[in-house]
Amino acid sequence: MEQTEWGRPTRAVIDLEAIRTNVRNTKDRIGPETELIAVVKADGYGHGAVRVAEAALGAGASMLAVATPEEAVELREAGLEADILLLGAAPLPFVEVAAAHHITVTADSARWMRSAALRSKNLDVPLKVHLKLDTGMGRIGMRTEEELLGAWEAARAADIVIDGAFTHFAKADDEDCGVQRLQEDRFRELIGTLPEKPRLVHASNSAATYLHPGSRFDAVRLGISMYGIPASDHAARNMPFTLQPALTLESRLVHVKKIRKGDTVSYGATYEAADDEWIGTLPIGYADGLLRGLGGQDVLVGGSRVPIVGRICMDQCMIRLPGEMEPGEPVVLIGRQGDEEVTADEWARRLGTIPYEVVVTLSKRIPRVYRRVDWEG
Repeated sequence: MEQTEWGRPTRAVIDLEAIRTNVRNTKDRIGPETELIAVVKADGYGHGAVRVAEAALGAGASMLAVATPEEAVELREAGLEADILLLGAAPLPFVEVAAAHHITVTADSARWMRSAALRSKNLDVPLKVHLKLDTGMGRIGMRTEEELLGAWEAARAADIVIDGAFTHFAKADDEDCGVQRLQEDRFRELIGTLPEKPRLVHASNSAATYLHPGSRFDAVRLGISMYGIPASDHAARNMPFTLQPALTLESRLVHVKKIRKGDTVSYGATYEAADDEWIGTLPIGYADGLLRGLGGQDVLVGGSRVPIVGRICMDQCMIRLPGEMEPGEPVVLIGRQGDEEVTADEWARRLGTIPYEVVVTLSKRIPRVYRRVDWEG
């Protein structure tokens, strides 16, 4: 959704230069021999898949990764020509579409590969796949040498191109490296059973890219850190460079009133003014991803932290102002204003979740704006 002059004054400002900086710094860290796969699933973690993909490719990423067939086709229809990997399970009817659009799909079992081989006999363009190995995540992928070799043989018999092989680490962002080492060792064992090594072997997510250099293989998959968000507190403490947050969530006051001591605010009358207070209303609510659990969370106005008060509504919320302010005053919900900053990680801690969930929950009805300019009016 695009920002309009007559629309509500709530938007997510995406700093594409921050995306490029995070990619370039990561490329410098992993070296020229290791490729970088930019993960732009879930609409670029809520930042906008197409624009993020363009920025990442321009900064040195060589491939894109998504979670669903629809996400892959969206990138192709937007004119992006880079290699695209579908990380999730590929529905068999998508085989023909994937080949026609030059989309690489995940082969997660020998059974899937045999079925895909039957569908790919009459394709004009060979189907390209990456083999998915389950080394401990327990999600999708092949767990045994027998199944892996069965998939290999089915692909070879049908002229399916095995372009890569990968796994996913379950605890790469954790200080305890035991599970990480076990998965990495198992991955090497499974890869070693293949008749020949695929072109692109990859295992590292954002955390493993920085914390476990030995698991980089031929490529790394840069997800959450590309958007300037550390994968975990442990990862944040051990980053080799400072990540640049790409998203600022901002709005403006649309209504200001003074309430008296004892007055209540919002549904359920759960907030009662302890004294005379100035209350401002923002046009953003839980339908936008400002979930009700964020009641009490600070936002930034006039360079200061002030709390959300009362229950967050579907489309609006109220904040306690430091004093009288005019409607139209800028408010930052995630991002920096003056010397203060509110991060997606701060939201996550209040919600008892992870920052991944925070950014992908931001609704599509919030316009994404790809520039940094002051608003008029």
